[in-house]
Amino acid sequence: MTDPSSAAELAGRVALVTGAARNIGRAIARELAAGGASVIVNARSAWGDAETVAADIRAEGGEAMAFVADVTDPDAVARMVDAAVARYGRLDVLVNNAAVRREAAFDEITLAEWRELVGIILDGAFICAQACLPPMIRAGGGAIVNVGGLSGHTGARRRAHVVTAKAGLAGLTKALAHDLAEHGIVVNCVAPGQIETARAAGAPAHQAVRSNVVGHAGTPEDVAAAVRMLCGPRARYITGQTLHVNGGAYM
Repeated sequence: MTDPSSAAELAGRVALVTGAARNIGRAIARELAAGGASVIVNARSAWGDAETVAADIRAEGGEAMAFVADVTDPDAVARMVDAAVARYGRLDVLVNNAAVRREAAFDEITLAEWRELVGIILDGAFICAQACLPPMIRAGGGAIVNVGGLSGHTGARRRAHVVTAKAGLAGLTKALAHDLAEHGIVVNCVAPGQIETARAAGAPAHQAVRSNVVGHAGTPEDVAAAVRMLCGPRARYITGQTLHVNGGAYM
């Protein structure tokens, strides 16, 4: 975690990070807190993990609260946003990171599985962005960062649902950049490549056949640093873009 005293460019800002209990989301929450933001650490059900992230941030002198909400449930998301505004008085940053990354042969994916995965990644980003828009407008602007993925741009075997949803995030980013510019809200996407994270099923199979030019996998902190930059005051002229954090695996 970056030293909060080194550059508190997000001081006074409030950020909501979905899927923030583990891995990349956890690193993003901690990095935004290091920049001075108060952070809402969202998880779908893992209250203990989310509270641990929030407690770690508070122990390092930051401000954070954990909130359990399913991003596909508009009522739950509305309650989360209301709780954030009630506690901190504003909302400036949304990071849409909630996702699941399953693998299955295309002919084995059921419609229910397709809808569940696309719902979490793509519908969740839509629902959260709509819910966060009013307080962002009241705050005078802000930043939305969607966490996409390398496979959304290159494709990958056994991941049709993930590829489709992640590619959709890149499109949503461009659409929202147009729609929200008048409110002073910039919208960008960060697309991680091979990142060292804890996965119950191990590394995705498609990563075994793709290399990068730096010769090693990235870390969640590499992704978090890119997200922090896009949320900060020096990125106000950047919108509608996808920033690839992949060690040169895709250029």
